[in-house]
Amino acid sequence: MNHTGVNRTGVSDVLRRELEYHEKLYSGFAQAHFARPAVRALRRHMMERILRVTGASTRSRVLSLGCGIGDTELLLAPHVRELVGVDLSPAAIRQARADAEKLGIGNARFEEGSTAEGPFEVAIAIFFLHHLSDQALAEMPRRLTGMLAPGGVFYSLDPSRHRLSGAVGRRLIPGLMKKYQSPDERELEPEATAKLFRDAGFDTRIEMYDFVSSPLAGLFPGWRAGYRAARALDGAILRLGPLQRLGSNFEVIARRGS
Repeated sequence: MNHTGVNRTGVSDVLRRELEYHEKLYSGFAQAHFARPAVRALRRHMMERILRVTGASTRSRVLSLGCGIGDTELLLAPHVRELVGVDLSPAAIRQARADAEKLGIGNARFEEGSTAEGPFEVAIAIFFLHHLSDQALAEMPRRLTGMLAPGGVFYSLDPSRHRLSGAVGRRLIPGLMKKYQSPDERELEPEATAKLFRDAGFDTRIEMYDFVSSPLAGLFPGWRAGYRAARALDGAILRLGPLQRLGSNFEVIARRGS
């Protein structure tokens, strides 16, 4: 589950709705969907990208916020010293633990909650920030400062408010778009999101992750060849400066000062 918003009176209405949505999602649909060939290829690309841009290695402790059922995390774990995934969904954590045991991955630990004891060299948040309330998102850089080691890197991947695929999807397949979205999630403004980290003292940059490949994997999860072709096309499109703004998902790569 991808949410940590808690207010002073307890669990917020937003968090409650998110938790209800994700408990249903992880009751079977997510497990089946994430196991499809195109989605597995997407997750493997994410894992390789995380290793490349964060510098995570066999010396790194890695924290994953909103880890869900750990499908990306279990791909990443063999390449790092230790991986700790946290999520508020009990169903997600049960599945992640079961999959780690089944795969014999002993350096991945999954905990129910929203934080873990640091320090970590790397923290990741895959499709997580856009589920947070505005207040929780604004507080995230400060929270990360307490969890990351000096020089540690934070990596996030979230849908962009400017994405062309979202505008097309809402017009052509609104029902399907709604099916894949929780009640309170939204697209984020890349620059405004990055500014939160810069203002907290992080050395921060933004990269566009894709244009059509992730949406295609979601719509046609069994079409691995289609995903790979779309991924190659993305590489060409995202080299065209004017079109980058219309990309589907953006990355924030933020390094804590030493």
